[in-house]
Amino acid sequence: MSIIAGWLVPPPPLIFPEVGRGKQDEIAATVAAYRRFGDEIAEAGIETVVIISPHAQMYADYFHISPGSVAHGDMRRFGVRDVDVEAVYDEEFARALGFACDSTGFPAGAQGEREKSLDHGTSIPVRFINEACGKKLQNDMAKQAESDALSPVPQYVRIGVSGLPLAAHYRLGQLIAETAGHLGRKTVVIASGDLSHKLDDEGPYGYALEGPEFDKAICEIAGSADFSRLFSMDGSFCEKAGECGHRPLVVMAGALDKKAVASELYSYEGPFGVGYGIARFSVTGDDEARDWLDKYLDKEREIAEERNRNESPHVALARQTVESYVKTGRMYKAPQPLPEALADTRAGVFVSIKKQGELRGCIGTISPVTGSVGEEIRANAVSAATRDPRFDAIGEDELPFLEYSVDVLAPAEPVESEDALDPARYGVIVSLGGKRGLLLPDLEGIDDAETQVSIAMRKAGIAEKDRTKIRLERFEVIRHR
Repeated sequence: MSIIAGWLVPPPPLIFPEVGRGKQDEIAATVAAYRRFGDEIAEAGIETVVIISPHAQMYADYFHISPGSVAHGDMRRFGVRDVDVEAVYDEEFARALGFACDSTGFPAGAQGEREKSLDHGTSIPVRFINEACGKKLQNDMAKQAESDALSPVPQYVRIGVSGLPLAAHYRLGQLIAETAGHLGRKTVVIASGDLSHKLDDEGPYGYALEGPEFDKAICEIAGSADFSRLFSMDGSFCEKAGECGHRPLVVMAGALDKKAVASELYSYEGPFGVGYGIARFSVTGDDEARDWLDKYLDKEREIAEERNRNESPHVALARQTVESYVKTGRMYKAPQPLPEALADTRAGVFVSIKKQGELRGCIGTISPVTGSVGEEIRANAVSAATRDPRFDAIGEDELPFLEYSVDVLAPAEPVESEDALDPARYGVIVSLGGKRGLLLPDLEGIDDAETQVSIAMRKAGIAEKDRTKIRLERFEVIRHR
């Protein structure tokens, strides 16, 4: 046995009558679909349920697999004290998956647990499954002799998502499928997560155009099982949509890699400004053409090659420097002569590196510390690739998928107040005593000076209460991509 199906389910706490207190009646289709979900898992005799939850333990560069033999969840954070949900963990599966990750150098395991209790993204599907399995077990016991085999009650594996690229989430799904096959477990993978939280001005998070667009796309995927579309949703789009189900779905898709899939959208509702979708993806056989990760990576390589053919001299120098250093450990010797803008001017430079839309490293200098912009780019490119404390050093296997940008800074000028700032045009430097923080201009999601200054203050380690004491400077950049 291996993976027999994947599911998309939402985790709205109000679906529990104890929490909803009548509001669950407004999502009657979701409640009915959830009961169908539980019944079908119970009828199928599933042995292991792997739940990918966006509300479980999350790290930027690591997937957390919950350890232990059993865990409980409640609804206390939602104002209800008399709810208890129990998940008996499949310890053998969790250990085998951790071993598979370790043996391949994949960043997942049981380290760093901070909260043993079940999150609501896990508790809600577990309760529906447990209730359905309990009812089926009672019926089986009433109908069968004690010697007859009874359907198994499933055990659970709980895994959080991460800040790693989508390709890593898909690869985790592949490892889950490999583990299920190795153990011979009859397994389902559940992608727990709401769709958009921004469907309605009256909702808790307001409205964004991307909200309905995201939900429509997911519902179409639920009908077609075309998982390639999951990779076309970049981080910016998903952030604007205010969703939490995208990455769990990518993991689930990875678990169904190279499998023929029949999909069905059981229900979709959004009455509270939040999208709730329930869908089943049933494995019907093998299909080597459904290798979504390989197709995605091939496309990314083509994009990178085209980008490299059209890059500016500044970006070419940054890229070539990183590739040389990562492959050889030696500083790249740029061909001579360099263009005048690189060889004969001095300026502060920031080098930013992204991988599949996610930041992978960014290091820079406010003022020049070398003899030329070209030298500044080379030094900061190596630092961005190997010394950014937020990330591991870039590996050689990542090089074909990296995107570079180089910001050449004009001299900073002091300003009297935030009124003189414009995040689209100017970067900002805040300083207080020996603390100093910088934020580049024209960054996604930073649309006003107040936000720009607040982020720069946090980077500098300056408390918000000291906002009136800071010194402000602004600067312009020439951005090369």
